Amino acid sequence: MAQVAHVSARDICKTYGAVQVLHNVDFDIARGEIVALIGPNGAGKSTLFGVLGGALDPEHGSVLLNGEAVLRRGPEAVARAGIGRTFQTSAPYRSLTVLENLLVVESGARSWRHRLFQSLRAEGISHARSVLQEVGLEDMDAMPCATLSYGDAKRLELALALIRDPQVLLMDEPTAGMAPSERTGFMELVQVRSKARGMTVLFTEHDMATVFGFASRILVLDRGRIIADDVPQVIRDSQAVQEIYLGYGTLTQKHATETL
Repeated sequence: MAQVAHVSARDICKTYGAVQVLHNVDFDIARGEIVALIGPNGAGKSTLFGVLGGALDPEHGSVLLNGEAVLRRGPEAVARAGIGRTFQTSAPYRSLTVLENLLVVESGARSWRHRLFQSLRAEGISHARSVLQEVGLEDMDAMPCATLSYGDAKRLELALALIRDPQVLLMDEPTAGMAPSERTGFMELVQVRSKARGMTVLFTEHDMATVFGFASRILVLDRGRIIADDVPQVIRDSQAVQEIYLGYGTLTQKHATETL
């Protein structure tokens, strides 16, 4: 019997008016994989993430988590099912502390019946502190979010996703705005948390050094279609991918990073 993929897209089609943005998108991702989704601007990456996270309903197709359909329920229901998301721009409640931000999200993840019981507050604080320790922010729990450095704000964004214990984490340009040294450290943190939690990660990224350095597999989206799905070395050597990004030449980490 074939193993069920952890998360799958099946025949996803999405249009805006007369423009079809996604064309029959299909892929499978196994549990624990860290997969990159790349493509030129306008390829449909943000739209696909919107569909996978439940913010957008496709005209056709389905998203399966452990073989069960999760679409057309709205983003909150998709999050409860086990698909979490981080965004390119971190947007915590700036007037609250680091710990208070996690408690807001943690409380919202529980049903209203659970929130009636004050005794669960201690449990929520313990869970939040545990997640802060996972991302290296345990000593910053009392800091107002407005005072965090950019890198620490990114770690908080990750913590805000992890507090809901996602099975699958969608990360939209997780290293955007970071210095190269910060990118490496942050993605190493994502690797460690993915392995420790058995969590599957799908991320978009424009920095090719990050893509080739941390993805076990790469999906290439062009004009709404998946045109390549393979390990990094095969993608790097693909003439079709090179033509999409550069028009000619070799898709090197340096050249691709400068071009994108």
